[in-house]
Amino acid sequence: MRKILFGVIITLIVLFTFKYCGDKKENKIELQESTALIQEQIKNVGKLVVTEGHFSEVFTYKNSKAVFGDLLEAEKRAIVIVNADVTIGYDLSQIEYKVYETTKTLQILNIPEEEIKISPDFEYYDIQADFLNQFEAKDYNEIKKTVNASLMKKIENSDLKSNAQNRLISELGKFFILTNSLGWTLEYNQTPIESIESLQNLKL
Repeated sequence: MRKILFGVIITLIVLFTFKYCGDKKENKIELQESTALIQEQIKNVGKLVVTEGHFSEVFTYKNSKAVFGDLLEAEKRAIVIVNADVTIGYDLSQIEYKVYETTKTLQILNIPEEEIKISPDFEYYDIQADFLNQFEAKDYNEIKKTVNASLMKKIENSDLKSNAQNRLISELGKFFILTNSLGWTLEYNQTPIESIESLQNLKL
């Protein structure tokens, strides 16, 4: 009787050990698959140009200098029409993150700042210049510098940046949906993201 009882106990121990090891192996495989899926999702985002805009400007450029002391003043002027295409994007291939398998956490450490690209097209009209104050390369460089500064102010005052950030948050929402569906936690700056709505309150 003792031998039979002892045999039953040994059998149960062996079965339990196999089951435990099997469950542990399955959990490990599932964890590895989840980690690979998350990393692949981040990799697939790549560079994201999120919003585009167009601006038109008309500038009047004037420059004058004194010649022969203060006896004469030589002037030059031009009307400049600028049509500029603007794109604002986030290079999410540069996103910094860590994956913690033990706690099933995807932690986003840093999101690169937006990239603003201005592509202006210049048209010059009514160019007038005195003989002693001709247009030079530095004048065209100064015009471009002034135009870019003016366009940057317009971009800051427009809704292009906020639209770009909304698109960025939409992309981050995909990470939340993926991690949430896998039973993982998404964090940004060590703050857990509990809903897509909470992404709107992040200071990016």
